Amino acid sequence: MVIVAEKYSHVIGVDTHARTHTLTHVDTRTGVITGPETFPTSPAGLKRALGWITRTTATGSVLVAMEGVRSYGATFTQILTSAGVEVTEVPPPGKALRARKGKSDQIDSLAAAQSVLPLQAASLLKPRSAAGIRASLATLLAARRRLDGYRTVQRNALTALVRTTDLGVDARRALTDRQITLITSWRTRPSDDLATSIARSEAVYLAKSIRGLKTELQDNAAHLGALVQDLAPGLLDEPGYGPITSATILVSYSHAGRFISEAQFASLAGVAPIPASSGNTVRHRLNRFGDRHLNNAFDTIARTRMRHHEPTRAYVETQYEAKKNYREIKRKLKRYLARSTYRKLEKYDIPA
Repeated sequence: MVIVAEKYSHVIGVDTHARTHTLTHVDTRTGVITGPETFPTSPAGLKRALGWITRTTATGSVLVAMEGVRSYGATFTQILTSAGVEVTEVPPPGKALRARKGKSDQIDSLAAAQSVLPLQAASLLKPRSAAGIRASLATLLAARRRLDGYRTVQRNALTALVRTTDLGVDARRALTDRQITLITSWRTRPSDDLATSIARSEAVYLAKSIRGLKTELQDNAAHLGALVQDLAPGLLDEPGYGPITSATILVSYSHAGRFISEAQFASLAGVAPIPASSGNTVRHRLNRFGDRHLNNAFDTIARTRMRHHEPTRAYVETQYEAKKNYREIKRKLKRYLARSTYRKLEKYDIPA
Protein backbone atom coordinates (compact mmCIF):
# COMPACT_ATOMS: atom_id res chain seq x y z
CA MET A 1 0.00 0.00 0.00
CA VAL A 2 1.21 3.51 -0.87
CA ILE A 3 1.56 5.95 2.02
CA VAL A 4 0.81 9.67 1.86
CA ALA A 5 4.49 10.67 1.81
CA GLU A 6 4.98 8.57 -1.33
CA LYS A 7 1.83 9.61 -3.20
CA TYR A 8 1.80 13.36 -2.54
CA SER A 9 4.63 15.80 -3.18
CA HIS A 10 3.17 18.42 -0.85
CA VAL A 11 1.13 18.22 2.35
CA ILE A 12 -0.43 21.35 3.81
CA GLY A 13 -1.44 21.28 7.48
CA VAL A 14 -4.26 23.63 8.48
CA ASP A 15 -5.20 24.65 12.01
CA THR A 16 -8.66 26.23 11.83
CA HIS A 17 -10.27 28.85 14.06
CA ALA A 18 -13.25 31.19 13.86
CA ARG A 19 -11.20 34.25 12.81
CA THR A 20 -8.02 32.83 11.28
CA HIS A 21 -6.58 29.70 9.68
CA THR A 22 -2.87 28.85 10.02
CA LEU A 23 -1.19 26.88 7.20
CA THR A 24 2.13 25.03 7.17
CA HIS A 25 3.62 23.34 4.11
CA VAL A 26 5.71 20.16 4.18
CA ASP A 27 7.59 19.08 1.04
CA THR A 28 7.52 15.28 1.26
CA ARG A 29 10.37 14.95 -1.26
CA THR A 30 12.90 17.05 0.68
CA GLY A 31 11.35 17.46 4.13
CA VAL A 32 11.52 21.26 3.82
CA ILE A 33 8.92 23.09 5.91
CA THR A 34 7.45 26.35 4.62
CA GLY A 35 5.43 28.68 6.81
CA PRO A 36 3.48 28.95 8.93
CA GLU A 37 1.24 31.52 7.31
CA THR A 38 -1.94 32.84 8.95
CA PHE A 39 -4.91 34.12 6.96
CA PRO A 40 -8.23 35.64 8.06
CA THR A 41 -11.39 33.62 7.42
CA SER A 42 -12.99 36.37 5.37
CA PRO A 43 -13.70 35.59 1.69
CA ALA A 44 -10.66 37.64 0.66
CA GLY A 45 -8.49 35.96 3.28
CA LEU A 46 -9.45 32.45 2.21
CA LYS A 47 -8.79 33.41 -1.41
CA ARG A 48 -5.31 34.53 -0.38
CA ALA A 49 -4.80 31.24 1.47
CA LEU A 50 -5.69 29.28 -1.67
CA GLY A 51 -3.28 31.46 -3.66
CA TRP A 52 -0.50 30.77 -1.15
CA ILE A 53 -1.07 27.02 -1.51
CA THR A 54 -0.99 27.31 -5.29
CA ARG A 55 2.27 29.28 -5.27
CA THR A 56 3.96 27.07 -2.67
CA THR A 57 3.04 23.83 -4.47
CA ALA A 58 3.69 24.84 -8.03
CA THR A 59 4.52 21.30 -9.15
CA GLY A 60 3.45 17.89 -7.87
CA SER A 61 0.36 16.54 -6.13
CA VAL A 62 -1.09 18.28 -3.09
CA LEU A 63 -2.97 17.09 -0.01
CA VAL A 64 -4.44 19.41 2.61
CA ALA A 65 -4.72 17.93 6.12
CA MET A 66 -7.18 20.06 8.05
CA GLU A 67 -8.65 20.12 11.52
CA GLY A 68 -12.38 20.80 11.78
CA VAL A 69 -13.47 20.38 8.16
CA ARG A 70 -17.10 20.27 9.37
CA SER A 71 -16.91 23.28 11.67
CA TYR A 72 -14.45 26.19 11.44
CA GLY A 73 -12.90 24.78 8.28
CA ALA A 74 -16.14 24.03 6.41
CA THR A 75 -16.01 27.08 4.13
CA PHE A 76 -12.30 26.66 3.37
CA THR A 77 -12.89 22.98 2.62
CA GLN A 78 -15.53 23.88 0.04
CA ILE A 79 -13.20 26.42 -1.57
CA LEU A 80 -10.35 23.90 -1.77
CA THR A 81 -12.44 21.05 -3.15
CA SER A 82 -14.00 23.39 -5.73
CA ALA A 83 -10.46 24.28 -6.81
CA GLY A 84 -9.57 20.60 -7.20
CA VAL A 85 -7.38 20.37 -4.09
CA GLU A 86 -7.69 17.14 -2.10
CA VAL A 87 -8.64 17.57 1.55
CA THR A 88 -8.62 15.11 4.45
CA GLU A 89 -9.66 15.67 8.06
CA VAL A 90 -7.26 15.09 10.94
CA PRO A 91 -8.02 15.06 14.67
CA PRO A 92 -6.46 17.65 17.00
CA PRO A 93 -3.06 16.70 18.48
CA GLY A 94 -3.25 14.32 21.45
CA LYS A 95 -2.26 15.09 25.01
CA ALA A 96 1.08 13.30 24.66
CA LEU A 97 2.14 15.54 21.75
CA ARG A 98 0.97 18.68 23.55
CA ALA A 99 2.94 17.64 26.65
CA ARG A 100 6.12 17.35 24.58
CA LYS A 101 5.77 20.30 22.21
CA GLY A 102 3.15 22.57 23.76
CA LYS A 103 0.36 24.24 21.83
CA SER A 104 0.14 27.05 19.31
CA ASP A 105 -1.43 27.53 15.90
CA GLN A 106 1.98 27.01 14.29
CA ILE A 107 2.64 23.79 16.21
CA ASP A 108 -0.85 22.42 15.49
CA SER A 109 -0.74 23.17 11.75
CA LEU A 110 2.63 21.42 11.41
CA ALA A 111 1.35 18.49 13.49
CA ALA A 112 -1.67 18.20 11.19
CA ALA A 113 0.59 17.86 8.15
CA GLN A 114 3.03 15.45 9.78
CA SER A 115 0.30 13.23 11.23
CA VAL A 116 -0.86 12.04 7.80
CA LEU A 117 2.57 11.41 6.24
CA PRO A 118 2.86 7.75 7.35
CA LEU A 119 -0.81 6.90 6.71
CA GLN A 120 -1.96 4.77 3.80
CA ALA A 121 -3.18 7.11 1.08
CA ALA A 122 -6.14 4.87 0.27
CA SER A 123 -7.39 5.02 3.87
CA LEU A 124 -7.85 8.80 3.96
CA LEU A 125 -11.44 9.95 4.39
CA LYS A 126 -12.80 12.47 1.94
CA PRO A 127 -14.78 15.36 3.47
CA ARG A 128 -18.51 14.90 3.61
CA SER A 129 -20.65 16.53 0.98
CA ALA A 130 -21.90 19.93 2.17
CA ALA A 131 -24.79 20.41 -0.23
CA GLY A 132 -28.13 18.95 -1.26
CA ILE A 133 -30.22 16.47 0.69
CA ARG A 134 -27.30 15.26 2.81
CA ALA A 135 -26.69 18.75 4.14
CA SER A 136 -30.41 19.13 4.83
CA LEU A 137 -30.39 15.88 6.79
CA ALA A 138 -27.42 17.08 8.84
CA THR A 139 -29.23 20.33 9.65
CA LEU A 140 -32.40 18.52 10.70
CA LEU A 141 -30.45 16.05 12.87
CA ALA A 142 -28.63 18.91 14.61
CA ALA A 143 -31.98 20.62 15.21
CA ARG A 144 -33.42 17.37 16.55
CA ARG A 145 -30.60 16.91 19.07
CA ARG A 146 -31.11 20.48 20.24
CA LEU A 147 -34.90 20.03 20.60
CA ASP A 148 -34.50 16.67 22.32
CA GLY A 149 -32.00 18.11 24.77
CA TYR A 150 -34.28 21.03 25.58
CA ARG A 151 -37.25 18.68 26.06
CA THR A 152 -35.17 16.62 28.52
CA VAL A 153 -34.34 19.79 30.47
CA GLN A 154 -38.02 20.75 30.61
CA ARG A 155 -39.12 17.27 31.70
CA ASN A 156 -36.51 17.19 34.46
CA ALA A 157 -37.60 20.65 35.63
CA LEU A 158 -41.26 19.61 35.69
CA THR A 159 -40.45 16.39 37.57
CA ALA A 160 -38.43 18.31 40.14
CA LEU A 161 -41.23 20.83 40.57
CA VAL A 162 -44.02 18.31 41.23
CA ARG A 163 -41.76 16.37 43.59
CA THR A 164 -40.94 19.40 45.72
CA THR A 165 -44.43 20.97 45.68
CA ASP A 166 -47.62 19.07 46.50
CA LEU A 167 -49.70 19.51 43.34
CA GLY A 168 -51.52 16.20 43.55
CA VAL A 169 -49.21 14.35 41.11
CA ASP A 170 -47.60 10.99 41.83
CA ALA A 171 -44.01 11.74 40.79
CA ARG A 172 -42.25 8.84 42.46
CA ARG A 173 -41.31 7.73 38.96
CA ALA A 174 -40.64 9.70 35.80
CA LEU A 175 -43.71 11.55 34.55
CA THR A 176 -45.66 9.81 31.80
CA ASP A 177 -47.01 11.51 28.69
CA ARG A 178 -50.51 11.05 30.10
CA GLN A 179 -49.59 12.90 33.29
CA ILE A 180 -47.98 15.73 31.29
CA THR A 181 -51.12 16.05 29.14
CA LEU A 182 -53.23 16.22 32.28
CA ILE A 183 -51.05 18.99 33.74
CA THR A 184 -51.55 21.12 30.59
CA SER A 185 -55.28 21.25 31.36
CA TRP A 186 -54.87 22.58 34.90
CA ARG A 187 -56.55 25.83 35.87
CA THR A 188 -55.90 28.19 38.77
CA ARG A 189 -57.49 27.24 42.08
CA PRO A 190 -58.78 29.85 44.55
CA SER A 191 -57.80 27.55 47.42
CA ASP A 192 -54.09 27.60 46.47
CA ASP A 193 -51.72 29.73 48.48
CA LEU A 194 -49.25 31.98 46.68
CA ALA A 195 -46.41 29.44 46.45
CA THR A 196 -48.70 26.65 45.24
CA SER A 197 -50.43 28.93 42.73
CA ILE A 198 -47.10 29.99 41.16
CA ALA A 199 -45.85 26.38 41.15
CA ARG A 200 -49.04 25.25 39.42
CA SER A 201 -48.70 27.96 36.75
CA GLU A 202 -45.05 27.01 36.16
CA ALA A 203 -46.01 23.33 35.89
CA VAL A 204 -48.59 24.15 33.23
CA TYR A 205 -46.03 26.20 31.31
CA LEU A 206 -43.46 23.39 31.43
CA ALA A 207 -46.02 20.75 30.42
CA LYS A 208 -47.18 22.81 27.44
CA SER A 209 -43.57 23.40 26.43
CA ILE A 210 -42.91 19.64 26.54
CA ARG A 211 -46.01 18.94 24.43
CA GLY A 212 -44.95 21.58 21.90
CA LEU A 213 -41.46 20.14 21.67
CA LYS A 214 -42.90 16.66 21.15
CA THR A 215 -44.91 17.96 18.19
CA GLU A 216 -41.80 19.64 16.74
CA LEU A 217 -39.84 16.40 17.10
CA GLN A 218 -42.60 14.48 15.33
CA ASP A 219 -42.56 16.99 12.46
CA ASN A 220 -38.77 16.73 12.37
CA ALA A 221 -38.92 12.93 12.11
CA ALA A 222 -41.50 13.13 9.31
CA HIS A 223 -39.28 15.55 7.37
CA LEU A 224 -36.25 13.32 7.90
CA GLY A 225 -38.19 10.30 6.66
CA ALA A 226 -39.24 12.08 3.47
CA LEU A 227 -35.66 13.15 2.69
CA VAL A 228 -34.28 9.67 3.44
CA GLN A 229 -36.83 8.17 1.07
CA ASP A 230 -35.75 10.59 -1.67
CA LEU A 231 -32.04 9.92 -1.18
CA ALA A 232 -32.13 6.16 -0.48
CA PRO A 233 -35.48 4.64 -1.50
CA GLY A 234 -36.25 1.44 0.37
CA LEU A 235 -33.80 1.96 3.25
CA LEU A 236 -36.66 2.64 5.66
CA ASP A 237 -38.19 -0.72 4.72
CA GLU A 238 -35.30 -2.57 6.36
CA PRO A 239 -36.16 -4.01 9.81
CA GLY A 240 -35.19 -1.64 12.61
CA TYR A 241 -34.33 1.29 10.33
CA GLY A 242 -36.24 4.44 11.30
CA PRO A 243 -36.01 7.98 9.93
CA ILE A 244 -33.54 9.16 12.60
CA THR A 245 -31.15 6.21 12.41
CA SER A 246 -31.31 6.14 8.60
CA ALA A 247 -30.65 9.87 8.35
CA THR A 248 -27.69 9.53 10.73
CA ILE A 249 -26.23 6.75 8.60
CA LEU A 250 -26.67 8.72 5.38
CA VAL A 251 -25.04 11.83 6.86
CA SER A 252 -21.98 9.85 7.93
CA TYR A 253 -21.82 7.88 4.67
CA SER A 254 -22.26 11.14 2.70
CA HIS A 255 -21.60 10.00 -0.88
CA ALA A 256 -20.25 7.20 -3.05
CA GLY A 257 -16.45 7.14 -3.00
CA ARG A 258 -15.94 8.54 0.48
CA PHE A 259 -14.97 5.07 1.72
CA ILE A 260 -12.74 2.58 -0.07
CA SER A 261 -14.36 -0.44 1.60
CA GLU A 262 -17.05 -1.50 4.01
CA ALA A 263 -14.30 -2.20 6.56
CA GLN A 264 -13.36 1.48 6.54
CA PHE A 265 -17.03 2.40 6.99
CA ALA A 266 -17.26 -0.04 9.92
CA SER A 267 -14.14 1.50 11.44
CA LEU A 268 -15.69 4.98 11.28
CA ALA A 269 -18.84 3.59 12.91
CA GLY A 270 -16.77 2.16 15.77
CA VAL A 271 -18.05 -1.37 15.11
CA ALA A 272 -14.87 -2.89 13.71
CA PRO A 273 -13.91 -5.63 16.21
CA ILE A 274 -10.74 -5.13 18.22
CA PRO A 275 -8.79 -8.16 19.51
CA ALA A 276 -9.06 -8.49 23.29
CA SER A 277 -7.50 -11.91 23.78
CA SER A 278 -5.30 -12.98 26.65
CA GLY A 279 -3.82 -16.38 27.43
CA ASN A 280 -6.35 -19.09 26.68
CA THR A 281 -9.15 -16.56 26.12
CA VAL A 282 -9.71 -15.58 22.50
CA ARG A 283 -12.25 -12.80 22.02
CA HIS A 284 -12.92 -9.39 20.50
CA ARG A 285 -14.46 -6.29 22.01
CA LEU A 286 -16.37 -3.25 20.82
CA ASN A 287 -14.44 -0.38 19.32
CA ARG A 288 -14.75 2.77 21.45
CA PHE A 289 -13.68 5.19 18.72
CA GLY A 290 -15.16 6.57 15.51
CA ASP A 291 -18.33 8.52 14.76
CA ARG A 292 -20.40 8.12 17.92
CA HIS A 293 -23.65 9.25 16.27
CA LEU A 294 -23.20 6.57 13.61
CA ASN A 295 -22.31 3.99 16.26
CA ASN A 296 -25.44 4.92 18.23
CA ALA A 297 -27.57 4.48 15.11
CA PHE A 298 -26.31 0.92 14.58
CA ASP A 299 -26.69 0.22 18.30
CA THR A 300 -30.35 1.31 18.15
CA ILE A 301 -31.03 -0.84 15.09
CA ALA A 302 -29.30 -3.84 16.66
CA ARG A 303 -31.31 -3.58 19.90
CA THR A 304 -34.54 -3.15 17.95
CA ARG A 305 -33.87 -6.27 15.90
CA MET A 306 -32.87 -8.26 18.97
CA ARG A 307 -36.29 -7.51 20.47
CA HIS A 308 -38.67 -7.52 17.51
CA HIS A 309 -37.07 -9.21 14.46
CA GLU A 310 -37.68 -12.96 14.52
CA PRO A 311 -34.62 -14.05 12.44
CA THR A 312 -32.39 -11.90 14.64
CA ARG A 313 -33.97 -13.26 17.81
CA ALA A 314 -33.32 -16.80 16.58
CA TYR A 315 -29.68 -15.88 15.89
CA VAL A 316 -29.36 -14.41 19.38
CA GLU A 317 -30.63 -17.64 20.92
CA THR A 318 -28.02 -19.67 19.04
CA GLN A 319 -25.32 -17.29 20.24
CA TYR A 320 -26.46 -17.63 23.84
CA GLU A 321 -26.29 -21.40 23.43
CA ALA A 322 -22.71 -20.95 22.19
CA LYS A 323 -21.90 -19.19 25.50
CA LYS A 324 -21.69 -15.70 24.01
CA ASN A 325 -22.75 -12.81 26.23
CA TYR A 326 -25.07 -9.94 25.36
CA ARG A 327 -22.31 -7.46 24.50
CA GLU A 328 -20.52 -9.94 22.23
CA ILE A 329 -23.75 -10.74 20.39
CA LYS A 330 -24.59 -7.08 19.91
CA ARG A 331 -21.05 -6.38 18.65
CA LYS A 332 -21.45 -9.05 15.97
CA LEU A 333 -24.84 -7.67 14.96
CA LYS A 334 -23.51 -4.13 14.67
CA ARG A 335 -20.62 -5.33 12.51
CA TYR A 336 -23.07 -7.19 10.27
CA LEU A 337 -25.32 -4.13 10.05
CA ALA A 338 -22.39 -1.92 9.01
CA ARG A 339 -21.43 -4.39 6.28
CA SER A 340 -24.94 -4.88 4.89
CA THR A 341 -25.81 -1.16 5.11
CA TYR A 342 -22.66 -0.15 3.27
CA ARG A 343 -23.46 -2.54 0.44
CA LYS A 344 -26.99 -1.13 0.17
CA LEU A 345 -25.74 2.45 0.11
CA GLU A 346 -23.16 1.65 -2.56
CA LYS A 347 -25.99 0.50 -4.86
CA TYR A 348 -27.65 3.93 -4.59
CA ASP A 349 -24.50 5.63 -5.96
CA ILE A 350 -25.21 8.83 -4.03
CA PRO A 351 -23.40 11.74 -5.72
CA ALA A 352 -21.02 14.03 -3.84
